[in-house]
Amino acid sequence: MDLDAFELARADRWRRLDELASSRRRTGAEADELVRLYQSAATDLSVIRSAAPDPATVSRLSQLLARARAAIAGTHEPSWRDVTRFLAVRLPAALYRIRWWTVAVMGAFLALAVIAGVWVATQPEALAAMGTPTERADYVDKAFASYYDPGVGFAATVWTNNAWITAVCVATGITGVGPVWMLATNAVGVGAAGGLMAHYGHLGVFFQLIAPHGLLELTSVFVAGAAGLKVFWTWLAPGPRPRGRALAAEARALFTVAIGLAGTLLVSGLIEGFVTGSGLPWGAKVAVGLVALAAFWTYVLVLGGRAVRAGETGDLEADRAGYTVAVAG
Repeated sequence: MDLDAFELARADRWRRLDELASSRRRTGAEADELVRLYQSAATDLSVIRSAAPDPATVSRLSQLLARARAAIAGTHEPSWRDVTRFLAVRLPAALYRIRWWTVAVMGAFLALAVIAGVWVATQPEALAAMGTPTERADYVDKAFASYYDPGVGFAATVWTNNAWITAVCVATGITGVGPVWMLATNAVGVGAAGGLMAHYGHLGVFFQLIAPHGLLELTSVFVAGAAGLKVFWTWLAPGPRPRGRALAAEARALFTVAIGLAGTLLVSGLIEGFVTGSGLPWGAKVAVGLVALAAFWTYVLVLGGRAVRAGETGDLEADRAGYTVAVAG
């Protein structure tokens, strides 16, 4: 098919469709004309895709059809059904697909944290880098525990900070460096704090204050790192799909994770703000953290496994993800 000749023959219709789709008010006759031209342009797009799939023409005509469809049917309004589908299908599917990546990130994080902690607890030069003896004693005896100040303000601060960190971790995944840097610096920081507490004989206090909220909070960080690294890996090894298409699909699906992690971090922030620093027995505080972590993994493995077996990936539905050009192979 001669694409240039085809475009020239259809140019007036497409131009008229663009005018009608862009118009804020239309008469009854113009509305009927809009529908007819939309149907005609949709047929034209199908012909181009099958006979001469030029990406620029397909993209331009797809955008025109999207505007016309919105003019005919109205823009999509979010509904409770969309929210339910997101929480029960898309999010758990996206989390389930990266479960082993999450486990791998967790293993690397904990290994690095343990190494940093042992180094600070046993090496004088590493201990000295943590501050003067007075500063270290003040941190161990007062500052570490006093940080967990119960209240709404503290919970909100913790939540927004952690949600921002995880979103950045996912968003910078394409670089490969962003997630690794963020995970490594957090692992060294947690490990060094634990090592300092261990050196002064307060390792038990460290775990008591970290465990209630930290089990879910750190798991959220592991998930964010896994999502970011999975995007990077898709860029390196896209598989049978074209690299751009594979990367777009994976990035859309995995940014779903960043949105979902705002919820898990809200829960961990509430635990940190109202449970960790509260007067509850330590056993009860740790139990709250364990229940939250168990609930998260149950959600991922049960709902996520079911969604993935049904063919879900966490990506948008086909009609909202944009148009793609067919490829051979």
